[in-house]
Amino acid sequence: MNPFEVIKTVRLTEKGTRQAEKYNQYTIVADPRANKTQIRQAVQELFKVKVTRVNTLNVRGKHRRLRTLQAGKAPNWKKAIVTLKEGDKIVLT
Repeated sequence: MNPFEVIKTVRLTEKGTRQAEKYNQYTIVADPRANKTQIRQAVQELFKVKVTRVNTLNVRGKHRRLRTLQAGKAPNWKKAIVTLKEGDKIVLT
């Protein structure tokens, strides 16, 4: 898998912003088939930073129902919390 297949997007949330400022950690939406080593290599290649740690978790999609009897479900996805070496940053603007 190439780096663009491994990393889908970077999530921008209030919690993620605090983690970036305080702990130098960034939340990334990754391909569910990717492992920690592939995520580490993709982040280092795409953003030109040094990754010190990768934590992953699979997030289950929520069940949804919109004003009808027909139910649905949001897709499952993989969250990766990437810790960078001190002094490195990912510029998201």
